[in-house]
Amino acid sequence: MAASYVALLAVSVTLPLLLLLLLLVAWKRWRWGRASRHVMVVVLGDLGRSPRMQYHALSLAKNGFSVTLLGFCNSRPREELLQSDRIQIVSLTELPRLTVGPHILQYGVKVVFQAVHLLWKLMCRDPAAYIFLQNPPGLPAIAVCWFAACLCGSKLVIDWHNYGYSIMGLVHGPGHRLVLLAKWYEKLCGRLSHLNLCVTNAMREDLAENWGIKAVTVYDKPASFFKETPLDLQHQLFMKLSRIYSVFRARSEPSDLDMERSAFTERDAQSAVVTHLHGRPALLVSSTSWTEDEDFSVLLAALEKFEQLINDGESLPSLVCVITGSADLGVCLHRSSSGLDLPMKVVDMFGCCLPVCAVNFPCLHELVKHEENGLVFEDAQGLAAQLQLLLSKFPDPAGKLNRFRENLRESEQLRWDESWKQTVLPLISDT
Repeated sequence: MAASYVALLAVSVTLPLLLLLLLLVAWKRWRWGRASRHVMVVVLGDLGRSPRMQYHALSLAKNGFSVTLLGFCNSRPREELLQSDRIQIVSLTELPRLTVGPHILQYGVKVVFQAVHLLWKLMCRDPAAYIFLQNPPGLPAIAVCWFAACLCGSKLVIDWHNYGYSIMGLVHGPGHRLVLLAKWYEKLCGRLSHLNLCVTNAMREDLAENWGIKAVTVYDKPASFFKETPLDLQHQLFMKLSRIYSVFRARSEPSDLDMERSAFTERDAQSAVVTHLHGRPALLVSSTSWTEDEDFSVLLAALEKFEQLINDGESLPSLVCVITGSADLGVCLHRSSSGLDLPMKVVDMFGCCLPVCAVNFPCLHELVKHEENGLVFEDAQGLAAQLQLLLSKFPDPAGKLNRFRENLRESEQLRWDESWKQTVLPLISDT
């Protein structure tokens, strides 16, 4: 009787466990069947100002994946994202900045809130085969995304744009306890991912040597919509801007009433032909991410030196400087906090065949080829000398500035979609 009782008890316990196990396996297979073509792309920042992650989402959608894109919706993402029926945008809530208590307490509250909120948003979505995460910011996103991936059977992919701790170090100093804590966290949690992407070979080598993380370099490339602007569209833009900003207005009205003129171009209303205006000023463009690793005082000091050259009798054109738009020359003032990432603004400028003067840092040579597609400078004095060199014969087509532009036109630059298919798609197809 005792043996029979034990056998009956064993069966009564084992059968429910086996049934539960079978149900769990079936449930996971069902979830995986739904997840295999679904990817989550996570940005613990403003989606509209995260072009690389937008490009990831678009490329995934174009290659048959359904995409959930999570991030702060402070600025409008690209229209292609909004129109795609394969991409769902999920807005994350940004905690308002606290105004009471010590700074470290405010930061701690923010991190805890972001961790709980992000985990909730991830778990409320359909399961995904992959979670693509932008780093930085990685605190607390790396740990949260890893935990969610473990629960849902997803694979975590970290796209390393820079190091979060190095950016924090620009504000607080490299020895600050928050910076040291962020470095420890980033180094520890970065090893939890299944796959790592990064933006330069220098960063790939640093991740391998100092972090024990194996990564694949995926260079930023201009999207297909970045291209050289036709002259008639330039004229339309200049005329639109001239109604708001006086520097875009013509210095003198044309004698022919059929001519429409901006400071840079003129259009014959009868023939609709647009030409560059004789004696036009040069147009210098620079864009900024408004972070601590860009020093615009370098540009302002260089412009003062450029103006002094004109006052001293140098034959140089007037110079109009804007933050964005069609231009003759681009300027990049980005200094990488880690020395291992590249300025995406230069990628976009090259996509528009715009030569660039860029401030130097260790891995810049992976993007800007000195004396080939632009020039590299060290300080304001160097930038002023390069402006003088490039604009001394402006707008002579035989000048060095135009030669750089021709080099960019002839280079047949690889675009993001083609590069992504070659580097990223095989990685997620194989795994």
